[in-house]
Amino acid sequence: MSFPTYSRERVAELLAAAPERDLVELADACLADGAEFAVLTAPEVGSIAAQVREPIAHDRFFIGAVLACRAEVLLGGTRGWAMRMGDNRRATLAAAVCAAEVDAARPQRERVLRLCARVEADRHLAESGEWAQLAPTIVQFEELT
Repeated sequence: MSFPTYSRERVAELLAAAPERDLVELADACLADGAEFAVLTAPEVGSIAAQVREPIAHDRFFIGAVLACRAEVLLGGTRGWAMRMGDNRRATLAAAVCAAEVDAARPQRERVLRLCARVEADRHLAESGEWAQLAPTIVQFEELT
């Protein structure tokens, strides 16, 4: 099966949005082959500054602090890193394992990419549904000459 080519950043973004249950199950499968594994940075929770872009003038500004969790692992000689919103240490560690699996092109790589593709499709579907709800409220202006 062919998957979109995802950058490392895109894989991290999609794993950050993946359901915990799916991540943990997949991380367990990644570790099942007995490859060398080490936690380089244990999952730690902190706050990060959230920056947004104003949609009209495209000016960036800080909206406030957001709770996030990050972790870094070494799997089969390849580093994997993850950051997720909130304080879910288990899901963050699992996402780091999955990221290392993809970067190293290890046996479970396709399963991780399949999860990423599913998360991407789910996000697109949710966004489309939101726009469908907003469509009736859009005001169309006509120019009089």
